[in-house]
Amino acid sequence: MNGAQHILEAFHRHQIDTVFGYPGGCIMPLYDALVDSVGIEHVLCRHEQGCALAADGYARASGRLGVCIATSGPGATNLITGVANAHRDSIPMLVITGQVPSALIGTDAFQETDVLGMALGIVKHSYLVTDPAELPAIMEEAIHLAQDGRPGPVWVDIPKDILLTDIPPTAMAPITPVATAPCAIDEALALLSEARRPLLYSGGGVSLAGAEQAFRQFADQAGIPSVVTLKGIGNHSRHDPYHLGMLGMHGSRGANLAVDACDLLMVVGARLDDRATGKLDGFAPNARVIHIDADAAEFNKLRKADIALNGDLGSLMQAFTQATSGTPLAIGDWQQQCQEWRATKGFPAADNDEPEAPISGPAFVRQLSRITGDDTVIACDVGQHQMWVAQHYRFAHPRHHLTSGGLGTMGFGLPAAIGAQFACRGKTVINVSGDGSFMMNAQELATIRRYRLPVKLIIMDNQCLGMVRQQQELFYGNRESQINLDDNPDFVAMARAFDIPAISIQRSDQIRRGIETILAYDGPMLLHVAIARQDNVWPIVKPGASNGDMLDEHTQRHQNMSAGQTPTEHPTSSASSAQAPKRNAKENAA
Repeated sequence: MNGAQHILEAFHRHQIDTVFGYPGGCIMPLYDALVDSVGIEHVLCRHEQGCALAADGYARASGRLGVCIATSGPGATNLITGVANAHRDSIPMLVITGQVPSALIGTDAFQETDVLGMALGIVKHSYLVTDPAELPAIMEEAIHLAQDGRPGPVWVDIPKDILLTDIPPTAMAPITPVATAPCAIDEALALLSEARRPLLYSGGGVSLAGAEQAFRQFADQAGIPSVVTLKGIGNHSRHDPYHLGMLGMHGSRGANLAVDACDLLMVVGARLDDRATGKLDGFAPNARVIHIDADAAEFNKLRKADIALNGDLGSLMQAFTQATSGTPLAIGDWQQQCQEWRATKGFPAADNDEPEAPISGPAFVRQLSRITGDDTVIACDVGQHQMWVAQHYRFAHPRHHLTSGGLGTMGFGLPAAIGAQFACRGKTVINVSGDGSFMMNAQELATIRRYRLPVKLIIMDNQCLGMVRQQQELFYGNRESQINLDDNPDFVAMARAFDIPAISIQRSDQIRRGIETILAYDGPMLLHVAIARQDNVWPIVKPGASNGDMLDEHTQRHQNMSAGQTPTEHPTSSASSAQAPKRNAKENAA
């Protein structure tokens, strides 16, 4: 076999049956080998960034390894953002790129780039293959590393001549995972039994470890009030009476109040990032910390842990469940307080019963959550709509909520939904996007068309970069700068150009019928949702402030009135915003 055939042999050995890629000169030998390959489906995206983000979405939805392939030069550089996105959210991904022939490396050859150097800070590990005989072992190690421990992307850059070189068959010995030493939990249990206001704080590490069931068993048995990060949404049952939802910058006031008041913070699979903690010295100021994670590098990085437990999260959660069985915690008053906060300090309902009222983002998402089934997968882009989904959609499982957490990548949602649909062929997959994010990777509509994927597309269109506009309104004196998108294309007509049916809605009384229409259609369909330009995400913590200092719509209005300010009107933008839905409505009627 030549080098390219050895790569496909590694795919077969590890049951990798779906890959996302885009061909080019230096990766051509691998594409030639694919012609004769059986059992591997190659998905041709329309941009290399789309390939990487689709592989990311595939991995998030399935828990399996995502694989993307590209050629040298611009092929490799176009992968960078998608690979960085996977790295920041610890997504298992194998990245394979072609490189110029070995003899030309370092000569500024056509489409030569230093992939090893460029990718250094955004991968778990990377290789430049220089010896053909090492390729089979490198592939084996790369596939293992991407999924072992804390997952992440691993990049293999292969010169074209090595892909063409004949390599003798190699007997591959399986890599034996290093056993995790048993972790002593006695001290952690002592802290837990002493606590009167413990709080369970979990993140994306729970689903990355496949520990969802073990985590829920512990949470349900212990009855500890809980909060989650953006990537931890879905960790808890939808019916957990003590769950306060997402904490942090756009978290619920109740969740942030609980963090502020707790005396013990039990952190499971979370890294205490700035969007969750706010000003660090004001975060859980009276709490001792138990930190449980698969990656010891996260311990004491931002907050000193009183006890740090490193190991497999599923095994550790099972150990805690067994150790606390039959010994209920004395936290009845605390549970009652958190239930009160859950009821009174959660996200506002935001439902509007007026039939002719404009559509608000939160009200739309709440309706979407009520109508869709428990198995629905939501792939979000980045912006206000992302936070509304996090706040108002009730997820049954963390793998049903695909969102760009650490990097905040606009354009993530559409290709991620494509990857998720390949991973979950029998499930409903919905991409919820904003008008700004949608235009970042709109070319992937062609991928949906090519494979006739039944992905449902929702564009929440406020004709601006909504999250940036909100920040400018609140923290930059309402001085808008380069956020106006009132020259968006007609999204209904755009979808139809790709043979994707589409409809548009503008009023609250159209929400249910619009959602039910796209869900009932047997194939891909787009729903354009015109929302008010001035809608903000509430509550919000000012960047650099403590989570206890949350702003909501009422406090902000009071502050503006106290300062003698009134909301600034933008006549041109408002007029354009009113005109665009009418244009789409005419197209819909036609």
